[in-house]
Amino acid sequence: MKSNKEVKHYDVSRYRTPDGYTSDIAVFTITSEKTKAYAPPKMELKLMLIKRAELDTEGDPNIEAGKWALPGGFVAPEETALEAASRELKKETGIEHIHLAHFGVYDQPGRDPRGWIISNAHYAIVPEHALCDRRASDDAADVELFSLEELEWDLLAFDHSAIIRDAVAHISRDLLQTTVAKQFLPEAFTYSELQAVLLTVTDDKAIRNEQAFARKIKSLPFIEAVEGQKTQRTSKLPTQLYRFVDAEIKQSIYTARH
Repeated sequence: MKSNKEVKHYDVSRYRTPDGYTSDIAVFTITSEKTKAYAPPKMELKLMLIKRAELDTEGDPNIEAGKWALPGGFVAPEETALEAASRELKKETGIEHIHLAHFGVYDQPGRDPRGWIISNAHYAIVPEHALCDRRASDDAADVELFSLEELEWDLLAFDHSAIIRDAVAHISRDLLQTTVAKQFLPEAFTYSELQAVLLTVTDDKAIRNEQAFARKIKSLPFIEAVEGQKTQRTSKLPTQLYRFVDAEIKQSIYTARH
């Protein structure tokens, strides 16, 4: 730690300091809906947003009132941006105990009408049951899940449309380059159930083509067939069940050649 003598030459008035330091949180899930018998479920990537209340907690008019936004808020002097993200997420939506990862800093001049506000962005992708207890509180008037197709991108608060697009890129990378997809599948699953999860973030022909993906899954080192177990929940014909196993993971694990 520097002594007062060592830093006394530092003149804070010479430098512009931010008007605020905030954390924003993009929490995603994948919903599953059974549409018909003998078919894989309809899977959809969804994002949790809050609707900003007309008044803030002090009773003053809220900035960007009535707009949908990412949960978030200002970082307190005694905490880190990640700690603030967890605190604000719980305060505004009631959601806690989920793993958040930092992915970007947003400091574009003019991004916030209140002044030069720097925001740290965090993201998470969690099973739908982790968001079942969501509820609006603090200065959030509502909290809902939206598919990306449902978002009115131009009407989102602040620069949250840009933050969300970047977060989607990170979520897509996680689903395609790690085994995080297993969070959204039963322990034993069919190739088409895994395919449905991956297609929430990609249109890659190596994944979309059913026959090609059915062949591909047999060559993946982190997936194995469950011996002697088949199911008819995604096909009229009995279909092989698979499960994830521990294995070394490489990039683009579902599309790269093995």
